[in-house]
Amino acid sequence: MKADIHPTYHAKAAISCACGAKYDTGSTMEAISVELCSACHPFYTGKQKIVDTARRVEKFVKRTEKKDNTALDHKAKAEKKAARAKKRADKKAKADQE
Repeated sequence: MKADIHPTYHAKAAISCACGAKYDTGSTMEAISVELCSACHPFYTGKQKIVDTARRVEKFVKRTEKKDNTALDHKAKAEKKAARAKKRADKKAKADQE
């Protein structure tokens, strides 16, 4: 092995989670910060925890609500389309008569 190419190993590296849990382990970094750990991860706790970064959940909910509202508007759109088609047909028939 080559000398002086390996990072320094810290036997007492501190890992801290956003939930407040702290662990000591060996690592090449002295301190590690994580968002989720085994004490707060939904897989281990059975509770759902949404980590909302940049309002992604709110944006998704807004998008799905918009799609639901547009589904209700399809009937109104179809009626408007039929009315426009009838108006064009009447206009064309009137032009053909002249």
